[in-house]
Amino acid sequence: MKTILPFLMLLFCGLSFSQTTITGSVVDDNSQPIPGANIIIVGTSTGTVTDFDGNFSLTTNLNPPFSLQASSVGFETISETITTNNQKIDFILIEGTSLDEVVISASRTPERIFESPVTVERFGLKEIKNTASADFYGGLENLKGVDINTNSLTFKSINTRGFATFANTRFMQLVDGMDNSAPALNFPLGNLLGMVETDVQSVELLPGASSALYGANAFNGILFMTSKNPFNHQGIRTYIKQGITSQEAAGNNTYTDMGISASYKFSDKFAAKVNFGYLRGTDWYATNYDDKDTPGGTRGSNINYDGVNVYGDNVTTNIRDAAPDRIKGIIPDVNVSRTGYREEDLTDYSAENIKADLGLYFRPWENDFEIQYIGKVGTGSTIYQGAQRYRIDGFSLQQHKIEVKNNNFFVRGYITSDKAGDTYVMDVAGPNLLQAWKSHPDWFGDYIETYAGEVLDGSTDDQAHVAARIAAEDGRPELGSDRFQQLFDQVTSDTDFLTGSAFKDNSKIYHADANYNFGDTFDFAEIQVGGSFRTYRLNSFGTIYADANGPITYSELGIYTQLQRSIELNENLKLKLTGSLRYDKSELFDGFFSPRISAGLTVNENHNFRASFQTGFRNPDTQSLYIGLQTALGTLIGGATDIGDRYSRDYNISQFAQNNLGQPSSKSQTGAAAYTNSLFASIANGLGTHDSASDGSNFIANSSYANPEQVSSFEFGYRGKVSDFIIDASAYYSIYNDFLANESVVAPLYGDVSNFNLTGYDPNNPASVAGLNGDTQQILAALNNRDIVVYQTYTNTEETVKSYGAAIEVSTKVFNGFDLSANYTWARLDFDVAGNPDFRTNFNTPEHKFKTSFGKTELFKNFGFNLAWRWSDNYFWEASFGDGEVPAFHVLDAQVNFRIPSLKTTFKAGATNLLGDEYFTAFGTGFIGSQYYLSLTINNL
Repeated sequence: MKTILPFLMLLFCGLSFSQTTITGSVVDDNSQPIPGANIIIVGTSTGTVTDFDGNFSLTTNLNPPFSLQASSVGFETISETITTNNQKIDFILIEGTSLDEVVISASRTPERIFESPVTVERFGLKEIKNTASADFYGGLENLKGVDINTNSLTFKSINTRGFATFANTRFMQLVDGMDNSAPALNFPLGNLLGMVETDVQSVELLPGASSALYGANAFNGILFMTSKNPFNHQGIRTYIKQGITSQEAAGNNTYTDMGISASYKFSDKFAAKVNFGYLRGTDWYATNYDDKDTPGGTRGSNINYDGVNVYGDNVTTNIRDAAPDRIKGIIPDVNVSRTGYREEDLTDYSAENIKADLGLYFRPWENDFEIQYIGKVGTGSTIYQGAQRYRIDGFSLQQHKIEVKNNNFFVRGYITSDKAGDTYVMDVAGPNLLQAWKSHPDWFGDYIETYAGEVLDGSTDDQAHVAARIAAEDGRPELGSDRFQQLFDQVTSDTDFLTGSAFKDNSKIYHADANYNFGDTFDFAEIQVGGSFRTYRLNSFGTIYADANGPITYSELGIYTQLQRSIELNENLKLKLTGSLRYDKSELFDGFFSPRISAGLTVNENHNFRASFQTGFRNPDTQSLYIGLQTALGTLIGGATDIGDRYSRDYNISQFAQNNLGQPSSKSQTGAAAYTNSLFASIANGLGTHDSASDGSNFIANSSYANPEQVSSFEFGYRGKVSDFIIDASAYYSIYNDFLANESVVAPLYGDVSNFNLTGYDPNNPASVAGLNGDTQQILAALNNRDIVVYQTYTNTEETVKSYGAAIEVSTKVFNGFDLSANYTWARLDFDVAGNPDFRTNFNTPEHKFKTSFGKTELFKNFGFNLAWRWSDNYFWEASFGDGEVPAFHVLDAQVNFRIPSLKTTFKAGATNLLGDEYFTAFGTGFIGSQYYLSLTINNL
């Protein structure tokens, strides 16, 4: 009791009854007020921010003298001594450069971006206010080295240094320390569960491998978004944007984007905030009707047409093989596809995002010790392109975090969960809608019978095919009819992909991490230690993962340490050394060490040279391990060693094999067949030629089960000021081992691949088959009769994959205060694609990118503008949905703004893709049109 009483007195009693009040203002060297500047009592966490007019008032229990510090992004920090109560003090901040900005992500400790040991990009309040993009998230596209692949109006995928599809599992996104990847998908859905714009404090982006500090998923880069703390930012802030999207295919459509943030400091011990955001518009229509198989082909010119954004026409059959014997002789040996549905027939393209969050902040001792609760929820409708085109409808995510922290440590734990809502897969809905109306055998039967009748009546081949399709399509429900809607609702609510297209999910991620900085303990160096623990619980009810028999659960953990020391060599040279080491262990794989070392040399305070060697690793993500998803292109099957115990399907056997090979009418096959009894998919197209002396072992696939991939990266960089120019340049060289990607294979439903031997086989001599062993004969028969299952496996290549690149940015002020910046990024893949035709790296990155911006925050009193132009080289996109060329494109964004300080209000008029040249960033997506908007922002300092 004697021990507890002093503690309770310290917790609940006031420490002092006297109060000191300081008032003042913060302006720049042109006497312009600086809103949102941070005012803090040095050595404490007591502080405030300036209002829209640059004024502040601060009350504290401390008695003078003490030091008061003023700081703002883009300005030099200064301090003044407070000597009396009710003192008024006016700070004049001198404009600094981007090199003076402070970042945390590079080393998990605050440091000037100028001295960061690795490449880091920052997007602060000034950049957010001045971005010409429609929102702050889109504005990140103008950072050097950054790619944003636009999936839809509300879903943009950020990446750096290549190797990414929209399912970007190599790039991590942290919001207030929480990984906001969707558990079902294992990657973030853009800003769906991100931040309301009025609550954003800063955004930092760390390109390249960051596993040494941030773990397995920080393989290609990491994005940090930090929100405003209600102890420092109080009041109500709101914005509304109203405008139109304009696209040739969709026309002009209105969109609304609005948000509100309310925060209040109830006392020096307790503060709270709440945020709400809403966006609604019309998505970019995907109208690529090019034939996947025949360049330039259309439904009118190709009876086996398969359009990119047409779903259901992938259902195809050889009509001679399907014809009854009585008419087989007059039926041509050709493939015919069903008439599919265009994507616009299967979605209304509405785009919506609703998100809200609540934050409760408690400082029991009125110092830097803080306890936080943050709860976030987001829901929306959008389009996602993975292996297929998904209509994300009512998909929801939520996160709940509790964190305890001060200036030296943090301990946090959070849970992330998702629900699929009414989401369905459009290119699965198409074939199953056709099947629900008229079965595939019946449709092709009508087609074949009509074709035969037309030929017997004297019609030409072309005329017979036209008549056959008309007859087979007779009775098809019209779009918008009650019958069509009934079938559509039936298929999009059915979770069996053989008859429906809906997917369910209620997966969860449980995560905890901690970090302690011993910077105040040891003088010779700053030492940090930390660790993390994560548990995955996959629960898609068998619609995405191989979890039809119950949820899949597994865990991973990691620990790390970092040592950083600054050495002043002389008055003109300062050396900063950083070393990090992390150990991670998944229950599914062996443990792995990730070291990082870096050195930064500052010369004459204006030049910093840096070099680093860092390693990274990535455990296979949840889909790479446990996906079990049937698609039009085959079954995506995870590479976990127990996938065979979790995934099994029954498949029909051809009539030929039943009659001549003694095979049953159906067989079961587990997902393990893709890894233990498979051939490369290229053999499924037939063996037109074969050297009879070859045993054919080069056709055997048997993909290896998935293992962690590794990267070693060397980086060199320079940051500095040369005359009036700020220069930031970097170059990297990365070597990937055990690179994880997809491999296309086929698994025969009969025949043992381990005995496959083609020695003596001549495709031009059918009799040569008799000399092959029984298993090889059966496998060739299975290939010929299509008694095979096509898989895309997740496996590691034995080949080394390399990439390298460089980026440079130059910024300055011209014409008496105009901001001008330009950056260039170069990236190359070094991989033998021709020697590995069945292996897909998904590099998906242009070799050359150029971006520039020009503007002024104060063109004349209270009026500013900004122009941003970017150009991308052409590149080849490869992904599970499809492969294709992405042409070069250029985009101009622009905005003008006008501020009314007395009303704390900013008006902005802006446009993205102002020139109207529509483009796309990935094969299969909609063309990106233009956005025009007017916005009103109130009190967003």
